[in-house]
Formats: sequence, structure tokens, C-alpha cells
Amino acid sequence: MRNLLLVEDEEDARELLARGLERAGFRCVAVGDVVAARAALAETVFDVAVLDVVLGEDQHGGLKLLPEVTGRAEKPPVVVITAFADLAKVKLALNGGAAFLLEKPFSVPELRAVLERVLADADSSKHFVDRALSRARLTDKELAIARLLLKGLPSSEIARLENNSEKTIRQHLTQIYAKCGVTSRSELFSWVFPS
Repeated sequence: MRNLLLVEDEEDARELLARGLERAGFRCVAVGDVVAARAALAETVFDVAVLDVVLGEDQHGGLKLLPEVTGRAEKPPVVVITAFADLAKVKLALNGGAAFLLEKPFSVPELRAVLERVLADADSSKHFVDRALSRARLTDKELAIARLLLKGLPSSEIARLENNSEKTIRQHLTQIYAKCGVTSRSELFSWVFPS
């Protein structure tokens, strides 16, 4: 089940969309403003997000959230929704990293089709790596080492690239494995790329 962040200020629309998305198999966290969205982002790793452009009195609330969502380690794709798709907002959304812009009104099946499309595009190996490693809450150094490890590089090569001793790299690997709940490179691969 995929985690979905829905940010929609209109309560009836938010509840309707959340119910429809949950029936479609998403674990939906539905909030109505920027503050609640930031709190949800701090607590949960999301696979995808749906952001309304206008949030209450803030004409660009969803657009302000966009870089905060797309800049996360797991890089969830973002669908921007709006009833006011003027050219300037469309450009801001797409230049800000939105995967898709959907104009209101739309149905839950239309949104689900868009979500399936953007998630299929995101389900590359890089997305799997980013999403899995973000769950482990690794440090920046550990992330760099884990990515090199997942590329198949031996510890000696990782040490050379990271300007560290092999002993230091082995210490980092011990921490990475512990945070991921695995004990070896092969288990890490299986954890990142579940069959």
C-alpha cells in the first residue's frame, strides 16, 4: 500500500478524494493547509503527493509546498490540482517539479489514473533506492556510501571515492545495515528491491 499526501483546503472535496483514494488502495493522509502538510511530511515517508494550488487565502500555498515535497530524499512525484489553471501557475507548478497538473473539476477515477501514470514513471530503480534509504533515516555520508554500495562497488573503491579508510567505510556500513535492519549487502539489496 502506497502512502499518499493529499493537501486540499475544501473539506468536502478533501474527504471525498481521501475516501476514493483509500478505496483505490492508497494509505491517504489528508490535510487542509500548509502547516498540517509540513507536520505530515515530518512524520511520514510519502510515495506520492496531491497538492491543491490555492489553500485558503494563500493563492500559492500548494506551490510553496512543492519544493518541500520534491526536495525530500524519497522524491515522491507530485500531482498539482487547481481550479485556477492560469498560465503563470501552470509554469510555476511544472518548473517546480510537479509531475502533472490536473484541473478541477475531476473525478476520483481520473485522479487515480493520473496517480498510476506518475507512479509508474517514478518506479525506476532510483526511486526504489531513494524511497527505501529515506525510510532508514541515514546521514548524508551514510546515504552516499549506501548508494555506492548499491551500485555494486567494493568497499575499497567506496573508500577511495569517499576519501576515507576502508575501516571507516566498514564502520559506516555497519551503521547502514543496522538502520536498515539487515546484516549484509545481499540483504540490503533485497530490502531496497523487494521481489
